[in-house]
Amino acid sequence: MHLYAIGDIHGHLGLLDGAHDLIAADIARHGPAQVIHVGDLVDRGPNSRGVIDRLIEGIAGGADWVVLKGNHDRMFSRFMANPHDPEPGLRAELSWLHPRLGGADTLRSYDVENAGDRPVAKVHADAVVAVPQAHLDFLTARPTMHRAGDCAFVHAGLRPGLALTDQTETDLVWIREPFLSFTGSFGPLIVHGHTALDQATHYGNRLNLDSSAAYGGPLSAVVIEGRDAALLTPSGRRKLVVSPWR
Repeated sequence: MHLYAIGDIHGHLGLLDGAHDLIAADIARHGPAQVIHVGDLVDRGPNSRGVIDRLIEGIAGGADWVVLKGNHDRMFSRFMANPHDPEPGLRAELSWLHPRLGGADTLRSYDVENAGDRPVAKVHADAVVAVPQAHLDFLTARPTMHRAGDCAFVHAGLRPGLALTDQTETDLVWIREPFLSFTGSFGPLIVHGHTALDQATHYGNRLNLDSSAAYGGPLSAVVIEGRDAALLTPSGRRKLVVSPWR
């Protein structure tokens, strides 16, 4: 049994299409399998709207795709529901429209301009008109965990010491520590994104797929067999050796 997974997309439709092209080429050689997207569909990149459209269309067309919720996806949904409702995982002095987070980039893809430079109430009113309800319904309905094979797929990680069924949504989409420094077993291999690296990295107990697409890096697509993983490249599979460092 094999599975495919794609890291944090962050509004880069061209990178998403390229990742799916690599998966399609691998499927042609090895057979079909489920594709799991680990979240952060939106923010920072130029075409969050196009990314959501592509994923909705693919699933509606029968593609065996799972799309998880990331913290940026949840911030978008929460802003649209109530722009003054604090995001539990976000520092109090920040908001989704802060330049560091990329909410204004997402709204620009819906033709809502200058979202970071105008009163929040006006931006929200414009966004309510511009953002299709189907996109909001899609984001709200995204799961925060998916179990398949020997893996558990989440966006950010898990809180060590808690059973999978006891994890909170905020941890699943936001956590870094103590998850990143934990060296013990989580049970299944945890496949996640959220913490940007230069390249997808296998740590033995977890596999981080966020290769910094939000910051000009590539979007990683991998194939997973058991607890082993390989990066998909134009020249084929490249095995990800378990890293000795954290």
